[in-house]
Amino acid sequence: MQWRGRRGSSNVEDRRGMGRAGGIGIAGTLVVLAVGYFFGIDVSPLVQGMGQEQQGEVELTERDEEWGQFVSVVLADTEEIWQPVLQDQAGLAYQDPTLVLFRGVVQSACGGASSAMGPFYCPGDQRVYLDTDFFDMMAERMGAGGDFAAAYVIAHEVGHHVQNLTGVLGEVNAARGSLPEAEANLVSVATELQADCYAGIWARHAQERFGTLDVGDLDEAMRAAAAVGDDVIQANAGRTPVPDSFTHGSGAQRQEWLMRGFDSGDMRECDTFGAGIL
Repeated sequence: MQWRGRRGSSNVEDRRGMGRAGGIGIAGTLVVLAVGYFFGIDVSPLVQGMGQEQQGEVELTERDEEWGQFVSVVLADTEEIWQPVLQDQAGLAYQDPTLVLFRGVVQSACGGASSAMGPFYCPGDQRVYLDTDFFDMMAERMGAGGDFAAAYVIAHEVGHHVQNLTGVLGEVNAARGSLPEAEANLVSVATELQADCYAGIWARHAQERFGTLDVGDLDEAMRAAAAVGDDVIQANAGRTPVPDSFTHGSGAQRQEWLMRGFDSGDMRECDTFGAGIL
């Protein structure tokens, strides 16, 4: 992926050097362990010390700094792509989100969260939250390394921001609370697959505008999409995949919708809610 030496975004808030603001307690630790077990991730390094307050600055490594620069460039690309695309295709003005880099645990308008939960978007403060150690974990434990695989993760979370701006995310969150679990899971799957499709739209337009992609970059993104499929995650955790429990879609579905966005570059092709998924 061609990213070095390019403009970075000013909408990055780096909290990685701040240390943890405080412990998350026994209940929070149990939640982290449960999430880690479900995703097949060894979260013991994250859990150690979570019950204690930690203050003071944490020195960032050269690797940390490089990831920070990378994230800033990718976020800038999403800003430059979605500003015209959202206006042209949906008649809406794009509002830049803020991306928060953190380590360990973080507080957001959506509550406290741990690195073990992976990257997430909070509509309450229009921020994407990301621990860059997740990218190393993707490479080392999920077989989904590479800079464009990491860019796909960022673009997916920005896709949720686009959903927030179009009103889809608010409608989904309001509806899920009144639905039976199986139906609520299907709505969640449609929501996640649409964000994958939007990530594909970003990749298509970024390639056309900036010449971002190197040979093999799409393969990296496709491996990452498959690796975070519910069926793959459950199987890697030693569980038999249960489709009714899926909340993000299978690996094949995630790949399909990522490529649908990339091939079309058109938001109208990302109607996961009307595509027979529900």
